[in-house]
Amino acid sequence: MPGTDWNQPLSSLADRCDVLVVGAGPAGSACAGLLARAGRKVVLVEAQRFPRDKVCGDGLVPDAHEALRRLGVHAEVMALARSVTAARCVAPSGSFIDVAGELAVLPRRVLDALLCRAALRAGATMAAPVRFVAPLMDADGRVCGATLTDGVLTREISAAWVVLATGALPSAMLAADLCRRRSPSGMALRTHVRHAGMTTELAEMRFVWHRQLAGGYGWIFPGPGGVFNIGVGKLDGREKRSGFLPWRRQAPNLREMFEAFLRIDPLAAQLMREGEQLNDLKGAPLRCDLAGADWSRPGLLVTGEAAGATYSFTGEGIGKAMETGMAAADALLAHAEDSTTRAVEQDYRSRLQALLPRFKTYRQAGSFNRLPWLVSLVIWRARHSPHLNAKLSEVLSETRMPGSLLTLRGLRSMLHR
Repeated sequence: MPGTDWNQPLSSLADRCDVLVVGAGPAGSACAGLLARAGRKVVLVEAQRFPRDKVCGDGLVPDAHEALRRLGVHAEVMALARSVTAARCVAPSGSFIDVAGELAVLPRRVLDALLCRAALRAGATMAAPVRFVAPLMDADGRVCGATLTDGVLTREISAAWVVLATGALPSAMLAADLCRRRSPSGMALRTHVRHAGMTTELAEMRFVWHRQLAGGYGWIFPGPGGVFNIGVGKLDGREKRSGFLPWRRQAPNLREMFEAFLRIDPLAAQLMREGEQLNDLKGAPLRCDLAGADWSRPGLLVTGEAAGATYSFTGEGIGKAMETGMAAADALLAHAEDSTTRAVEQDYRSRLQALLPRFKTYRQAGSFNRLPWLVSLVIWRARHSPHLNAKLSEVLSETRMPGSLLTLRGLRSMLHR
């Protein structure tokens, strides 16, 4: 993206700003863009040079589309993305259903760059690569900025508010004394493969459940230019009992899980056998359920995956990252004239608390990842019930909560209709 001035040096930043946003992923860029559009002096810093890669499934589901529209970049994103009409849910037997929805696939390298560029167009200033070292504190114990470093220069930037949007890795959250769980909620592994000959056969976002993938699933998402995102995720949300604490030493063997996926799914095997693998298999932790971190402290808000804004059932987090980033901006803008920090914190917390029931019911639906035979049952029933398939589409679009269908109680109700 020529002309984008995002890799400015740390030395170029002003000493003070209204809001310092740390992290230029979907949450940070969404927050920075809304604030800058409203006339706030926003500094955005990012630990990596842009544009940069990000381990992700690259899928944009309905909540992401809604957020992109509010940010004013939906048309720009869709001009680059591959539009998809359905999510194909594949049972262990190979039987499947297609669940309709507003879906698309765009590599995170492109999406994040586009969102960041939109924030800069709105008036934000960015420096990268720059890391968060620690919060600055005033005499009353309130965060009033941050110490930042580029590896050579270390300096302090004062800010009325700091927003941490630093993703799943806990280092920044630990430095800010906000991390309450170092271990992740799950792990994911993916690569990109080009195979123009399979663009018709793999036209949907493909999800595969199987007992050899228990606790998660495998996926193939068709992106633009005949490039597919293929990967596996361990998403059972039971990190306290699963035996991989801390995750760096005892993480589930996702490479074995990926190999199992290739044995289970013939299309996955064909894609890897015949296609051109564009990058190495890369893994990343996931933080889910809006849990594992404090959402705020005086002078500082936490947003995106740092706050756990990822669904533990699906591992989807792009839309919710943007949603929480915009919630942080909304809370700051709503109380711009308030001389206290309590009003902002209470407002932001209330916005995240309003999302908690949705995260809870998606967590309950995680039993389908642990018990793939339940997936078989739902797919069998949905293949014989257009009404049920329509309800699954409503779950995908978040107009219906998954707890009414994708839980044991919902399953009993479904089978008796």
